[in-house]
Amino acid sequence: MALLHRAELRPSKLELLAGWLPGRQWFAGEAGAPVTRVAAYRFDDPAGEVGIETLLVRAGDGPVLQVPLTYRGAPLAGADGHLVGVIEHSVLGRRWAYDACGDPVYPPLLAAAVLADAGQAEEYFEVDGKREVRPVSMTLTGSRTGRPVPTGPVSAGPVDGGVTVVRVGDVELAVVRRPVPADVPEAGGLAGAWPGQDEPVLLAYAR
Repeated sequence: MALLHRAELRPSKLELLAGWLPGRQWFAGEAGAPVTRVAAYRFDDPAGEVGIETLLVRAGDGPVLQVPLTYRGAPLAGADGHLVGVIEHSVLGRRWAYDACGDPVYPPLLAAAVLADAGQAEEYFEVDGKREVRPVSMTLTGSRTGRPVPTGPVSAGPVDGGVTVVRVGDVELAVVRRPVPADVPEAGGLAGAWPGQDEPVLLAYAR
């Protein structure tokens, strides 16, 4: 489960992305235009230290873009090239936001979603000592391949067209940056849908 906080963020996540996205090779949309949120989903860090959120956004009237992010309470060593920016969080303090494809906590959780339909984390707020669950903004469907979820070294590979490659153990995964409806490969994939997008789009797949 992912504990959320009712907090003020400076800059907001969308403001941060408005400056970062146009510099990406896979960017499509209007540079300088406001970035709007379409939907989002989260994975749960087993250690409870890192926030892991994937935002589906648009820049102006551009296509939907998929941006997995991690939020950390301190800089991640060796990951300067994946830093999206720094956010001041009114509850948690300073948070370093990274492109999750370059953060080692992300690939194993993505692999579990793609290969074993592990799903998304349930999001909740603490209200007067009780959990208040936030409804999901989209659905996720992974494959049930029967393959063991890999463990071992993780790494971020190159951007290959409209996908970013990540690896965990001996499994290579492609994160689709401009997701559209597509068939799920036999090797396994993760698809999602949200209100207004009834036909599932392909979010990630095993290669």
